[in-house]
Amino acid sequence: MNRGAVGGIGGLADDRALLGRTSTAERVADILRTRIAEGFFLPGTRLSEDSIGGALGVSRNTLREAFRLLTHERLLVHELNRGVFVRVLAVEDVADIYRTRRLVECAVVRGLGQPPYALDGLVAAVEEGVEAARAEDWKGVSTANIHFHRELVALAGSARTDELMRSVLAELRLAFHTVDDARGLHEPYLIRNREILDALHAGERGTAERLLARYLDDSRTRIVEAYAKAVEQPERPDA
Repeated sequence: MNRGAVGGIGGLADDRALLGRTSTAERVADILRTRIAEGFFLPGTRLSEDSIGGALGVSRNTLREAFRLLTHERLLVHELNRGVFVRVLAVEDVADIYRTRRLVECAVVRGLGQPPYALDGLVAAVEEGVEAARAEDWKGVSTANIHFHRELVALAGSARTDELMRSVLAELRLAFHTVDDARGLHEPYLIRNREILDALHAGERGTAERLLARYLDDSRTRIVEAYAKAVEQPERPDA
């Protein structure tokens, strides 16, 4: 088992308290989704039922249901006679994620209505990214960037849209974990997040949408290219 998997299982025991007195597959899936997004379980890692179930103190049936939920979200994949693995995206998957993001995020900004907008979450995400960059924590910059886009979509006030983007952004992070140059991947978007925020502060919804569309197009080009190079010769950690 690779270093990501070991770190994830060790930390999972600390998450047992989150399950409360009513352990459910949905709560287990929430924990595992977060661990996958944070890179504790890297793409291609085989997930051990015994290790994870023991760390969380849940039954095999509960864990298998959580695996099923995350497989439905395209974060895990079940391979016959081999087990459950964190999914390794195809290059086309990454491009499709960006097409989905552009459709949803731009539509949210377009439909905001009249200003002022509730931007506290976006402000906090921008500040989070700046602080992470100062500490040269590029993984933290990536996390702040994800928070920015989650908060942007949250402006729609739609639980369904929030759930869709939670899944899409978690899937995207599978690609981020595969590309080594985290700084080169995420640092350029600190300024662009600020520009989108400034446009929304000014009530310039159309400007914000145009900035966002260019942002996502540029990001898709950069990340698809970097990801394609990273997976030219894929290696499964536990193959």
